[in-house]
Amino acid sequence: MAAAALGCGGGWRRAWRRGLGGLVPVPIPALVHVAVPVPIPACRPPRVVARNAGGGAVPAGKSGLAPWVPVVGLEIHAQISSNSKLFSGSQVQFAAPPNSLVSFFDASLPGTLPVGAFLACFSLSQCLQMRLGMAFVRTHRYTWALAEKVLNRRCVEAAVMTGLALNCSINKKSLFDRKHYFYADLPAGYQITQQRVPIAVNGSLSYSLCIDNKMSQMVTKTVRIKQIQLEQDSGKSLHDDSRSQTLVDLNRAGVGLMEVVMEPDMCCGEEAAAAVRELQLILQTLGSSQAIMAEGQLRVDANVSVHHPGEPYGVRTEVKNINSIRFLAKAIDYEIQRQIEELENGGTILNETRAFDSKLGCTVPMRDKEGMQDYRFMPEPNLPPLILYDTKSLPANVNHQQVVNIDWIHERLPDLPSAKRAKLVELYGILPEHSFTLVNEDGLTEFFENVLKQTQMKPKKVIGWILNDLLSYLKQHSCTVKESPVSSVLLADLLNLLEKKEISASAAKQVFEELWKGEGKTPLEIVKEKQLQLIEDREELEQICQAVIDEHEKEVMAIKAGNQKIVNKLIGLVQRATQGRSNPVLVKQILEKKLSE
Repeated sequence: MAAAALGCGGGWRRAWRRGLGGLVPVPIPALVHVAVPVPIPACRPPRVVARNAGGGAVPAGKSGLAPWVPVVGLEIHAQISSNSKLFSGSQVQFAAPPNSLVSFFDASLPGTLPVGAFLACFSLSQCLQMRLGMAFVRTHRYTWALAEKVLNRRCVEAAVMTGLALNCSINKKSLFDRKHYFYADLPAGYQITQQRVPIAVNGSLSYSLCIDNKMSQMVTKTVRIKQIQLEQDSGKSLHDDSRSQTLVDLNRAGVGLMEVVMEPDMCCGEEAAAAVRELQLILQTLGSSQAIMAEGQLRVDANVSVHHPGEPYGVRTEVKNINSIRFLAKAIDYEIQRQIEELENGGTILNETRAFDSKLGCTVPMRDKEGMQDYRFMPEPNLPPLILYDTKSLPANVNHQQVVNIDWIHERLPDLPSAKRAKLVELYGILPEHSFTLVNEDGLTEFFENVLKQTQMKPKKVIGWILNDLLSYLKQHSCTVKESPVSSVLLADLLNLLEKKEISASAAKQVFEELWKGEGKTPLEIVKEKQLQLIEDREELEQICQAVIDEHEKEVMAIKAGNQKIVNKLIGLVQRATQGRSNPVLVKQILEKKLSE
C-alpha cells in the first residue's frame, strides 16, 4: 500500500518527502484536454403541453384512446454546505481557478485513500517510516484525532438533518458503495455513494401549487421520498463545440452531495417544479445546502414516462442535470408531449438519457440508459459502515464530539417553510396564499416583518404594497429582495405618510416610483419636492369638484338617473385634476352633496 501510494514518479515522491501534505495542488494542466466528439442533434421546436396538475391525465391524442397518464419521478443532487470535501481536506469554493482545489485523492492518484481511512491504516511511526514528513502529520493532526469518523462530519449531520426534515427514517448503520462508470471528469472510474443502505429512507415532502395559476386556488400534494444518500460529486466537463473537445476541471470532484430520490408521484412539470422549490426552501432553512441552482448546488434529473390508465408504466426516459426550476417544468412538459406524440404516431420510447436544451426548449438524446448492472455496484472496501446514534443507543463512555446523535439534531431543527407560513397567517391575519408568496421569495418575509415594525399600517394593507408593488417592481427589473433600492425603512416611511393621510394612495404610488430610482431621497423629501401633499383646503376641492361636474353633464345625468357607478369616474377626474393630491373619500362626499342639490 505504501509503495503504491509513493510510487507515482519522482516528482510525487519528492513532494511527499518534503511534507507538503494538506491542500497540495495536483500538477495537472489548468484545463485537461480530452478529445471527445460533441454531436449536436437537431431539435424540433417546443410545443405547448396540456397540463393537468389536479388530475394528472393528458387528453387523448389522435388514437382516440383513453387519456394519457404522465408519470414523473425526480433525483435531486444537493451540494452540502461544507468548507471541505466529503473524503478529503480540499477546500470547497465556487468559481475557483480550474484544478486549483484538488487533492491527491480527488485526482485518484494510485494508492490514495479517503482521509481518515488512510490514517487509520497506519500508526504515527509507520507514517514517518513511509517518509510522509512531519509537515504532513502536523497538517492532518485534527484528522488523525478523529480518524474513526473517516469522512466529513458536517456532511453527515447535514444529511441527517435533511432526512429528519423530510420525515425520513434515519439508518443508524449505513454503507458506502462504488458506482462504476467511465467518463473524463471521474478519474477513479467510480463514484462513492450509498446504494444498498443509504443514510435515510421512506420520507415524504408536502408542497403546494396553484390551479390554473390562481393564487386563491391552491392545492397541497405529497411526494414520497424513497431515500437520501451521501455521495461524492464528479468533476466538471466544459464542452468546446468549436474544437470538438472537452475540458475537465476537477475542483468539484469529491464535493459532498445529498441525493434525494423522489418516487414517481408527480404528473407534470408544474408539480415537479413546486416540489423542488419546496425542497430548496427546506435545504436553505436548514442550512444543509445553499441550493443555488445557478451555481450548480442543486441539480435535478427527471424520470418521465406515459401510459394509459390501468396499464403498466411506460418506458421512461431520464432528463439529466436540469439547473433551473423554470427549465425543469419546461423539460418535463416537453418530454411528456414528445412521448405522447411518438406513441400516437406508432413509434416506441427508448430507455435513454436525454438533456434539455434551454435555447431550443426541447430535450435531446445523450446516450442509451445504463441499467443498474452496468454500474457494477460493489461495497466500498476502504470505508467502514457509517454508525449513528440516538439518545438510547449512545454509549456512556463515548466522546460526544466524535459521534452524530440523531436526537440531538432533531431537537434543534428550525421552523420549516410550512410552519413559517402557518405562523404568518396566525400572527398577521393574512391569507394563506399571501404567506406562500412571502416564504417562497427569498428574503421577502423578513422584509415584510421589518416594515410592520416601523409602521402603524395594518398587516393586510402592508401585504398589498409588498406583493402588488414591491414584488412587481422586483420581477420587472429582475432584482432580488436584497437588491431592492426601496428598503424596508423607506417603504415604512412612505406607508406612514399614507396612513396619516398626508398623501393619497395615487401620490404614494408616485413616491414609490421615485424611491425605486435609488437617488437617496426620503419619501417626505420627494413629497415636498413634487408637491404631492393632500389638498387640505375644502373650498379649493369644492371648486375643482364643481368644475368637473360642469364639464361632464352626460355623466351627471346618468348618476341622477340612478347609475351610481359613474361617481367613481368623476372621482378619478378630480384626482387627475389635482395630480393625485386629493383625498378620494372627501372628494366623494363633496361630489355626492353637490349632485344631490
